[in-house]
Amino acid sequence: LSELSGIEMELAMARFATLLLIPVLIESVLSISFFLPVNSRKCLREEIHKDVLVTGEYVISDESNTKLKITDSSGHILYSKEDATKGKFAFTTEDYDMFEVCFESKSPMGTGRIPDQLVNLDMKHGVEAKNYEEIAKVEKLKPLEVELRRMEDLSESIVNDFAYMKRREEEMRDTNESTNTRVLYFSLFSMCCLIGLATWQVFYLRRFFKAKKLIE
Repeated sequence: LSELSGIEMELAMARFATLLLIPVLIESVLSISFFLPVNSRKCLREEIHKDVLVTGEYVISDESNTKLKITDSSGHILYSKEDATKGKFAFTTEDYDMFEVCFESKSPMGTGRIPDQLVNLDMKHGVEAKNYEEIAKVEKLKPLEVELRRMEDLSESIVNDFAYMKRREEEMRDTNESTNTRVLYFSLFSMCCLIGLATWQVFYLRRFFKAKKLIE
C-alpha cells in the first residue's frame, strides 16, 4: 500500500510539473478557423526550429477545388494536396526556417455563386506532436514513465529554445558591436574631412585676400 501511495504521489508531482509548463505547450499548438472566399488564397506562417516533428489536421466545410500546400522559405514543397477537403499531414523540419501553409480556392467558370468555405486547421509541433499513447504501447511504458518521458522531451525542448535565444542574442550583440565600430570609424573619417576642408578654406581665403591686397 505504501509503495502504491508513493507511485501515486510521484505521478501527481509529474502532472503538477507538467501543468507548470502549460504556457510552453500552448506555443506548440496552433488551432485556427477562417473563411476562405472563392478564387482567393490565404497563408499562415510560423517559425519552427530544426529537427522538429510537425503534424496537422485540416477540415474544409464544402467540397470544391481547394489546394493545400506547405512550403519553406526556399519554396521547397513539404506537403501538397489537390481538391483538399479533409486530411492529415506530418513532416520533420531539416533546419530552422519560416514555414508557410497556404489554402487556395478556385472555382470553374459558370458554376454560379459559391459560398465561402470554412477552414479548420490544427497544427502541432515538438512535444505536442508526439503520440505518447502509441509510444507507451510500443515500449510498454507505465503511466508514470509516460509522464516522465513527456516531461523529459518538454525539458529538452525548453533547453533548445533557450540555447537558440542565447545564440540569437550573441549574434545581435556581435552585429551591434560591428555596427558601432563602423559608425565610430565613419565619424572619425567625417571629422578628418571637415577639419581638412576647413583648413583648406582658411589657406585659400588668405591667399585670395593677399592677392587682392586686402591683408598683408
